[in-house]
Amino acid sequence: MRHKLAAIFLLTWCFSCQTAEEQTDYTNWAHYGGPADASRYSSLAQITKENVSQLEVAWVYHTEDAGERSQIQCQPIVINGILYGTTPKLNVFALDAATGQEIWRFDPFTVLGGENSWAGTNRGVSYWEKGDDKRILFGAGNWLMAVDALTGMPKLDFGDEGKVDLRKGLDTEREDFLIVANAPGVIYGDLIILGMRLSEGLDAAPGHIRAYNVQTGKQEWIFHTIPHQGEYGYETWDSDYISQIGGANNWAGMSVDYQRGIVFVPTGSATYDFWGGFRKGDNLFSNSLIALDASTGKRLWHFQGVHHDIWDRDFPANPNLIRIQKDGKWIDAVAQISKQGYTYVFERENGEPVWPISEQPVTQSILPGEFSSPTQPIPQLPKPFMKMVFEEQDILSLRPEWEQDIRAQLSNTLYGDTWLPPHPEKPIVLFPGMDGGAEWGGAAFDPETQILYVNANQIPWIIEMTPNSGFENVGKNLYTTYCGNCHGLDLKGNLPSIPGLVDLKNKYSTDSLSKLLQKGRGAMPAFQHISAENRKLIVDFLLGQETQSDKKELESQKANLEPQYYMKGYKKLLTKEGLYGSNPPWGLLTAIDMNSGQHKWQVTLGEIDSLSAQGFAPTGTENYGGPVVTAGGLLFIAATKDEKIRAFDKENGKVLWEAKLPASGHATPAIYEKNGKQFLVIACGGGKGTKSGDAYVAFALPD
Repeated sequence: MRHKLAAIFLLTWCFSCQTAEEQTDYTNWAHYGGPADASRYSSLAQITKENVSQLEVAWVYHTEDAGERSQIQCQPIVINGILYGTTPKLNVFALDAATGQEIWRFDPFTVLGGENSWAGTNRGVSYWEKGDDKRILFGAGNWLMAVDALTGMPKLDFGDEGKVDLRKGLDTEREDFLIVANAPGVIYGDLIILGMRLSEGLDAAPGHIRAYNVQTGKQEWIFHTIPHQGEYGYETWDSDYISQIGGANNWAGMSVDYQRGIVFVPTGSATYDFWGGFRKGDNLFSNSLIALDASTGKRLWHFQGVHHDIWDRDFPANPNLIRIQKDGKWIDAVAQISKQGYTYVFERENGEPVWPISEQPVTQSILPGEFSSPTQPIPQLPKPFMKMVFEEQDILSLRPEWEQDIRAQLSNTLYGDTWLPPHPEKPIVLFPGMDGGAEWGGAAFDPETQILYVNANQIPWIIEMTPNSGFENVGKNLYTTYCGNCHGLDLKGNLPSIPGLVDLKNKYSTDSLSKLLQKGRGAMPAFQHISAENRKLIVDFLLGQETQSDKKELESQKANLEPQYYMKGYKKLLTKEGLYGSNPPWGLLTAIDMNSGQHKWQVTLGEIDSLSAQGFAPTGTENYGGPVVTAGGLLFIAATKDEKIRAFDKENGKVLWEAKLPASGHATPAIYEKNGKQFLVIACGGGKGTKSGDAYVAFALPD
């Protein structure tokens, strides 16, 4: 009898799963990732391979608030013919999706009081409705906010008059954290579940996952990504320091299996990223894909992609919920792309790998005080979507002078090993680089053909460590903690995307630099979470001034952990001309047959016009943002630094159409239909070393 009941349950479960997949509305673009399964797939087929060349601009919406180094990384959503998105300064807006005409616009900082304290990057908004109550929920710095979807007016019954402070409710005594809700939360019933972007230093908040009631703003549950004593995973940390470690956060967004009630949460590394002497062990649940009960936050299963991360190998995008056929059997799976070039695929219910994943020995760290993991998990399939190791033959050789430049930079540098750990005396080449591999734009999955499409950066970066000598200048110590990763310990930045800070005294006064540090600009967060005295010390250091405070160690600094080694700053391997130090292609677009795990095709993504003019074949470019795929046989993607959006034949990767954008479309497009017409919309915000923009551009076929 027991076996008979089990068989009946299995048949019912399989039928319900199939029905749920068939019921997914692939004309709907209401979620982060498009349809409910985050597939970035549209069943709309008005635009086809035969007519895509006729696409023209249907409308343009200018936000008119772009600033120096600002960005728009938003993938808009479309509900009942209204398109919702965000501006560079984090205004939220609603447009008529057919005309681009503004319906309403809301500046959250009119509610928060004063000027916009942090523009930064925002990747979208979330929608919820019950009866006549329709809400848009979004992050603005450390605030989760709710407005009426039809009017843009704050929902005053949500939290504290329309807002919830995400610094509170983390089950920690501290609340003075840098927290930014950059990716939209996912809606499940009356809950919004979300993560957050955090500091990269040892001052970071713990990256716990939380669910809030959509109507009241009340926190309903919390999952500790850095476990508390007695919780699963606590033993994978150093108990002496675990309470002071932050990170292991979800900044990339999540995906929900609505039929099963499971939310899939990818997480990033724990702090400090590049020296983990205070976090001996594997460090669950950092660098993990976690399956949680969406109603309660209870852990169902997890997979850790990198043990004790010392390379900043965050999971960079929300996963795709896919249905594939393997060995004659249909499997409801979840696919997680990664910075390191792997795609990890699991059965949704139990977390069993669809293809074997084996623990393999890796090179061990010799950094003093470090405890690297002896093994890392390597999937047998799918095939990696990029080259995994930077070797001698990969050194840029397009011109002899460029090769000579790169070889000179590599003369004392270690490379040739994907898992090469940071070294105490020599720089290492990190490949794939810190921006991937895959990036936050995510992958697209075609449920009709079971093909996964993923774009990637194939660019070498440099990690160079320096011992923490206990800087006598407290301002320099604070700068290293809060600013050094991005702007470098030498203050030279990571051009062109991150500016240098040398000779700031010629550009700023004490007052103007203090205001910039307090309010932030572009992708730089506001440092309101640190004390005014500490901000002044950083300003004095940057302007080359000494104050009496520099002569002593602040009591607040004595209480903080400091790594034994610092990373000198984010740095790509570049020639003097700014070309990447590896042979192209530098940008890739890959189609993976998820029934077999093998590539269907792979092509170069992007072009550098100056190199093409010299006779070089298209090299590809860095790319930020993701693809969308349609039933019309097309794959659309912008993402590249060449300020273009392209349509590829999804069967073979051939470019069928391209259009110039007003600025780089470092975002993922949206596909929708209104009034019988199919639209393609892309946010053109630029940034990442390209000029900033303020436009949303919609394309459609002519009437």
